[in-house]
Amino acid sequence: MGYFLRLLQLLSTCVAFSLVAGVSTLQVAAGNWPIFVWCFCFVVTLIILIVELCGLQPRLHLSWDGFLITSTSCATFLCLSGSIVFATACIQLLPHSPFGNHAIAVTAFSSLASLAYAAEVVWTCAWSGEFSCSVLTLPGLLHRLEIFVACVIFAFISSPHLYVHQPALEWCVAVYSICFLLSAVTLLLNWYNWDNRLPVPVPLVHLGLTLLSALLYASAVVLWPLYQFNGEFGGQPQRSSDVSCHDKLTYYMCTWDQRLAVAVLTAVNLLIYVVDLVDLARRFFYQLLRLCIRPPDSLLLSVEASSPNSVVL
Repeated sequence: MGYFLRLLQLLSTCVAFSLVAGVSTLQVAAGNWPIFVWCFCFVVTLIILIVELCGLQPRLHLSWDGFLITSTSCATFLCLSGSIVFATACIQLLPHSPFGNHAIAVTAFSSLASLAYAAEVVWTCAWSGEFSCSVLTLPGLLHRLEIFVACVIFAFISSPHLYVHQPALEWCVAVYSICFLLSAVTLLLNWYNWDNRLPVPVPLVHLGLTLLSALLYASAVVLWPLYQFNGEFGGQPQRSSDVSCHDKLTYYMCTWDQRLAVAVLTAVNLLIYVVDLVDLARRFFYQLLRLCIRPPDSLLLSVEASSPNSVVL
Protein backbone atom coordinates (compact mmCIF):
# COMPACT_ATOMS: atom_id res chain seq x y z
CA MET A 1 0.00 0.00 0.00
CA GLY A 2 2.82 2.39 0.86
CA TYR A 3 4.58 1.82 -2.48
CA PHE A 4 1.31 2.32 -4.36
CA LEU A 5 0.68 5.65 -2.61
CA ARG A 6 4.22 6.84 -3.32
CA LEU A 7 3.91 5.97 -7.00
CA LEU A 8 0.62 7.89 -7.07
CA GLN A 9 2.35 10.86 -5.41
CA LEU A 10 5.19 10.78 -7.93
CA LEU A 11 2.78 10.55 -10.85
CA SER A 12 0.51 13.37 -9.62
CA THR A 13 3.26 15.85 -8.85
CA CYS A 14 5.14 15.03 -12.06
CA VAL A 15 2.04 15.47 -14.24
CA ALA A 16 1.10 18.74 -12.51
CA PHE A 17 4.58 20.16 -13.04
CA SER A 18 4.79 18.92 -16.64
CA LEU A 19 1.46 20.48 -17.62
CA VAL A 20 2.50 23.85 -16.24
CA ALA A 21 6.03 23.66 -17.68
CA GLY A 22 4.61 23.03 -21.16
CA VAL A 23 2.48 26.20 -21.21
CA SER A 24 4.21 29.53 -20.65
CA THR A 25 0.90 31.27 -19.89
CA LEU A 26 0.28 28.95 -16.97
CA GLN A 27 3.82 29.51 -15.70
CA VAL A 28 3.26 33.25 -15.54
CA ALA A 29 -0.16 32.86 -13.93
CA ALA A 30 0.90 30.24 -11.38
CA GLY A 31 4.05 31.94 -10.14
CA ASN A 32 7.00 30.19 -8.52
CA TRP A 33 5.41 28.67 -5.42
CA PRO A 34 3.23 25.87 -6.93
CA ILE A 35 6.04 24.80 -9.26
CA PHE A 36 8.49 24.69 -6.35
CA VAL A 37 6.03 22.66 -4.26
CA TRP A 38 5.49 20.00 -6.92
CA CYS A 39 9.22 19.67 -7.65
CA PHE A 40 10.15 19.55 -3.96
CA CYS A 41 7.52 16.93 -3.09
CA PHE A 42 8.49 14.84 -6.13
CA VAL A 43 12.18 14.84 -5.15
CA VAL A 44 11.53 14.03 -1.47
CA THR A 45 9.13 11.21 -2.37
CA LEU A 46 11.62 9.79 -4.87
CA ILE A 47 14.37 9.83 -2.22
CA ILE A 48 12.09 8.05 0.28
CA LEU A 49 11.22 5.42 -2.30
CA ILE A 50 14.89 4.81 -3.15
CA VAL A 51 15.81 4.53 0.54
CA GLU A 52 13.10 1.94 1.14
CA LEU A 53 13.90 -0.06 -1.98
CA CYS A 54 17.59 -0.18 -0.98
CA GLY A 55 16.76 -1.00 2.64
CA LEU A 56 18.76 1.93 4.05
CA GLN A 57 16.37 2.74 6.91
CA PRO A 58 18.45 0.97 9.65
CA ARG A 59 21.49 3.11 8.77
CA LEU A 60 19.58 6.32 9.50
CA HIS A 61 19.64 7.20 13.19
CA LEU A 62 16.02 8.28 13.42
CA SER A 63 12.51 6.91 13.69
CA TRP A 64 11.63 6.07 10.10
CA ASP A 65 7.88 5.96 10.78
CA GLY A 66 8.13 9.33 12.50
CA PHE A 67 10.03 10.71 9.52
CA LEU A 68 7.40 9.39 7.10
CA ILE A 69 4.56 10.86 9.15
CA THR A 70 6.27 14.25 9.38
CA SER A 71 7.35 14.45 5.74
CA THR A 72 4.05 13.24 4.26
CA SER A 73 1.95 15.48 6.51
CA CYS A 74 4.05 18.49 5.48
CA ALA A 75 3.79 17.42 1.83
CA THR A 76 0.01 17.23 2.24
CA PHE A 77 -0.18 20.86 3.31
CA LEU A 78 2.37 21.95 0.71
CA CYS A 79 0.45 20.38 -2.18
CA LEU A 80 -2.78 21.75 -0.77
CA SER A 81 -1.29 25.24 -0.67
CA GLY A 82 -0.01 24.78 -4.23
CA SER A 83 -3.49 23.74 -5.35
CA ILE A 84 -5.12 26.74 -3.67
CA VAL A 85 -2.60 29.26 -4.98
CA PHE A 86 -2.69 27.85 -8.52
CA ALA A 87 -6.48 27.66 -8.62
CA THR A 88 -6.79 31.19 -7.24
CA ALA A 89 -4.32 32.57 -9.76
CA CYS A 90 -5.76 30.75 -12.77
CA ILE A 91 -9.48 30.99 -12.04
CA GLN A 92 -9.67 34.20 -14.12
CA LEU A 93 -7.71 32.51 -16.89
CA LEU A 94 -10.47 30.06 -17.81
CA PRO A 95 -12.82 32.42 -19.74
CA HIS A 96 -10.00 34.18 -21.61
CA SER A 97 -7.62 31.43 -22.64
CA PRO A 98 -7.67 28.11 -24.52
CA PHE A 99 -5.57 26.63 -21.71
CA GLY A 100 -8.45 26.43 -19.26
CA ASN A 101 -8.54 22.63 -19.48
CA HIS A 102 -4.85 22.52 -18.64
CA ALA A 103 -5.47 24.64 -15.54
CA ILE A 104 -8.28 22.34 -14.41
CA ALA A 105 -6.10 19.26 -14.96
CA VAL A 106 -3.19 20.78 -13.03
CA THR A 107 -5.47 21.64 -10.10
CA ALA A 108 -6.94 18.13 -10.16
CA PHE A 109 -3.55 16.37 -10.13
CA SER A 110 -2.23 18.67 -7.39
CA SER A 111 -5.31 17.94 -5.29
CA LEU A 112 -4.86 14.23 -5.98
CA ALA A 113 -1.28 14.48 -4.69
CA SER A 114 -2.58 16.10 -1.49
CA LEU A 115 -5.04 13.25 -0.99
CA ALA A 116 -2.33 10.65 -1.65
CA TYR A 117 -0.01 12.21 0.95
CA ALA A 118 -2.85 12.47 3.47
CA ALA A 119 -3.74 8.81 2.87
CA GLU A 120 -0.12 7.82 3.52
CA VAL A 121 -0.16 9.69 6.85
CA VAL A 122 -3.20 7.73 8.00
CA TRP A 123 -1.79 4.48 6.60
CA THR A 124 1.58 4.92 8.31
CA CYS A 125 -0.04 5.71 11.65
CA ALA A 126 -2.30 2.66 11.39
CA TRP A 127 0.38 0.29 10.10
CA SER A 128 2.91 1.25 12.76
CA GLY A 129 0.33 0.95 15.51
CA GLU A 130 0.80 4.61 16.48
CA PHE A 131 -2.83 5.65 16.36
CA SER A 132 -1.97 8.56 18.65
CA CYS A 133 0.82 9.81 16.36
CA SER A 134 1.57 13.50 16.60
CA VAL A 135 -0.15 14.53 13.38
CA LEU A 136 -3.50 13.27 14.70
CA THR A 137 -3.22 15.18 17.98
CA LEU A 138 -4.12 18.83 18.55
CA PRO A 139 -0.49 20.04 19.03
CA GLY A 140 0.70 18.17 15.94
CA LEU A 141 -2.17 19.52 13.86
CA LEU A 142 -1.54 23.08 15.07
CA HIS A 143 2.19 22.87 14.27
CA ARG A 144 1.47 21.73 10.75
CA LEU A 145 -1.22 24.39 10.27
CA GLU A 146 1.33 27.01 11.30
CA ILE A 147 3.72 25.74 8.64
CA PHE A 148 0.95 25.48 6.06
CA VAL A 149 -0.26 29.07 6.56
CA ALA A 150 3.35 30.30 6.46
CA CYS A 151 3.84 28.49 3.14
CA VAL A 152 0.77 30.21 1.68
CA ILE A 153 2.08 33.56 2.92
CA PHE A 154 5.41 32.86 1.18
CA ALA A 155 3.48 32.23 -2.03
CA PHE A 156 1.83 35.66 -1.85
CA ILE A 157 5.03 37.54 -0.97
CA SER A 158 7.11 35.89 -3.68
CA SER A 159 7.23 39.28 -5.44
CA PRO A 160 9.86 41.42 -3.67
CA HIS A 161 8.18 44.69 -4.69
CA LEU A 162 5.58 44.09 -1.99
CA TYR A 163 8.02 44.80 0.84
CA VAL A 164 11.45 46.01 -0.34
CA HIS A 165 10.54 49.69 -0.05
CA GLN A 166 9.89 49.65 3.71
CA PRO A 167 12.10 48.30 6.53
CA ALA A 168 8.97 47.52 8.58
CA LEU A 169 7.65 45.27 5.80
CA GLU A 170 11.04 43.60 5.48
CA TRP A 171 10.80 42.91 9.21
CA CYS A 172 7.43 41.21 8.61
CA VAL A 173 9.01 38.97 5.97
CA ALA A 174 11.79 38.15 8.43
CA VAL A 175 9.11 37.27 11.02
CA TYR A 176 7.42 34.84 8.62
CA SER A 177 10.76 33.18 7.88
CA ILE A 178 11.90 32.99 11.52
CA CYS A 179 8.60 31.56 12.74
CA PHE A 180 8.60 29.03 9.91
CA LEU A 181 12.05 27.84 11.00
CA LEU A 182 10.97 27.72 14.66
CA SER A 183 7.98 25.56 13.75
CA ALA A 184 10.30 23.28 11.76
CA VAL A 185 12.60 23.02 14.80
CA THR A 186 9.61 22.05 16.95
CA LEU A 187 8.77 19.26 14.53
CA LEU A 188 12.38 18.07 14.52
CA LEU A 189 12.43 17.92 18.32
CA ASN A 190 9.43 15.60 18.22
CA TRP A 191 10.86 13.69 15.28
CA TYR A 192 14.23 12.84 16.84
CA ASN A 193 12.74 12.34 20.32
CA TRP A 194 15.25 14.54 22.15
CA ASP A 195 13.56 14.25 25.53
CA ASN A 196 16.77 13.06 27.23
CA ARG A 197 19.30 15.03 25.14
CA LEU A 198 18.45 18.61 26.13
CA PRO A 199 19.28 20.31 29.44
CA VAL A 200 15.67 21.55 29.69
CA PRO A 201 12.42 19.62 29.15
CA VAL A 202 11.24 19.52 25.55
CA PRO A 203 7.71 20.77 26.46
CA LEU A 204 9.33 23.87 27.96
CA VAL A 205 11.32 24.40 24.74
CA HIS A 206 8.11 24.08 22.71
CA LEU A 207 6.39 26.57 24.99
CA GLY A 208 9.24 29.08 24.63
CA LEU A 209 9.44 28.77 20.84
CA THR A 210 5.68 29.11 20.47
CA LEU A 211 5.62 32.16 22.76
CA LEU A 212 8.40 33.79 20.72
CA SER A 213 6.57 33.05 17.46
CA ALA A 214 3.31 34.49 18.81
CA LEU A 215 5.06 37.71 19.87
CA LEU A 216 6.76 38.03 16.48
CA TYR A 217 3.48 37.49 14.63
CA ALA A 218 1.80 40.04 16.89
CA SER A 219 4.25 42.65 15.59
CA ALA A 220 3.65 41.57 11.98
CA VAL A 221 -0.14 41.68 12.32
CA VAL A 222 0.21 45.36 13.24
CA LEU A 223 3.01 46.48 10.91
CA TRP A 224 1.91 44.76 7.68
CA PRO A 225 -1.58 46.37 7.40
CA LEU A 226 -0.25 49.68 8.74
CA TYR A 227 2.40 50.08 6.03
CA GLN A 228 0.34 48.48 3.25
CA PHE A 229 -3.06 50.18 3.67
CA ASN A 230 -2.37 53.41 5.56
CA GLY A 231 -1.72 56.36 3.27
CA GLU A 232 0.36 58.16 5.88
CA PHE A 233 2.94 55.34 5.72
CA GLY A 234 2.93 55.02 1.94
CA GLY A 235 0.18 52.39 1.74
CA GLN A 236 -2.87 52.15 -0.52
CA PRO A 237 -6.09 52.18 1.53
CA GLN A 238 -8.38 51.34 -1.41
CA ARG A 239 -8.17 48.72 -4.11
CA SER A 240 -9.03 51.28 -6.80
CA SER A 241 -5.79 53.15 -6.04
CA ASP A 242 -3.73 50.16 -7.25
CA VAL A 243 -3.00 50.46 -10.97
CA SER A 244 -2.45 46.71 -11.35
CA CYS A 245 -6.08 46.06 -10.35
CA HIS A 246 -7.53 48.09 -13.25
CA ASP A 247 -6.60 45.62 -15.99
CA LYS A 248 -9.59 43.33 -16.51
CA LEU A 249 -7.46 40.88 -18.47
CA THR A 250 -5.07 40.32 -15.57
CA TYR A 251 -4.68 36.57 -15.14
CA TYR A 252 -3.42 36.77 -11.59
CA MET A 253 -4.23 38.52 -8.34
CA CYS A 254 -3.26 42.17 -8.39
CA THR A 255 -0.80 43.60 -5.87
CA TRP A 256 -3.48 44.98 -3.56
CA ASP A 257 -5.18 41.57 -3.38
CA GLN A 258 -1.87 39.94 -2.44
CA ARG A 259 -1.32 42.50 0.32
CA LEU A 260 -4.79 41.86 1.70
CA ALA A 261 -4.32 38.09 1.55
CA VAL A 262 -1.06 38.34 3.51
CA ALA A 263 -2.72 40.55 6.14
CA VAL A 264 -5.58 38.07 6.61
CA LEU A 265 -3.25 35.05 6.72
CA THR A 266 -0.99 36.80 9.24
CA ALA A 267 -3.96 37.27 11.57
CA VAL A 268 -5.03 33.66 11.02
CA ASN A 269 -1.57 32.30 11.83
CA LEU A 270 -1.35 34.51 14.93
CA LEU A 271 -4.63 32.99 16.11
CA ILE A 272 -3.24 29.49 15.51
CA TYR A 273 -0.10 30.33 17.50
CA VAL A 274 -2.20 31.71 20.37
CA VAL A 275 -4.32 28.55 20.48
CA ASP A 276 -1.14 26.44 20.37
CA LEU A 277 0.42 28.54 23.15
CA VAL A 278 -2.63 28.21 25.39
CA ASP A 279 -2.75 24.44 24.85
CA LEU A 280 0.97 24.03 25.54
CA ALA A 281 0.79 26.19 28.67
CA ARG A 282 -2.23 24.27 29.93
CA ARG A 283 -0.55 20.89 29.47
CA PHE A 284 2.79 22.09 30.88
CA PHE A 285 1.31 23.57 34.05
CA TYR A 286 -0.96 20.56 34.46
CA GLN A 287 2.08 18.26 34.46
CA LEU A 288 3.88 20.62 36.84
CA LEU A 289 0.89 20.61 39.16
CA ARG A 290 0.79 16.82 39.15
CA LEU A 291 4.43 16.68 40.22
CA CYS A 292 3.85 19.23 42.99
CA ILE A 293 0.84 17.46 44.51
CA ARG A 294 2.24 13.94 44.10
CA PRO A 295 2.14 12.11 47.47
CA PRO A 296 5.58 11.65 49.15
CA ASP A 297 4.95 7.93 49.63
CA SER A 298 4.57 7.39 45.88
CA LEU A 299 7.81 9.26 45.25
CA LEU A 300 9.61 7.04 47.82
CA LEU A 301 8.19 3.89 46.27
CA SER A 302 9.23 4.97 42.78
CA VAL A 303 12.76 5.69 43.99
CA GLU A 304 13.03 2.34 45.75
CA ALA A 305 11.65 0.51 42.68
CA SER A 306 14.22 2.18 40.44
CA SER A 307 17.14 1.43 42.83
CA PRO A 308 19.47 -1.32 41.49
CA ASN A 309 20.02 -2.64 45.04
CA SER A 310 16.34 -3.18 45.79
CA VAL A 311 15.36 -6.78 46.42
CA VAL A 312 11.96 -8.19 45.66
CA LEU A 313 10.74 -10.37 48.54
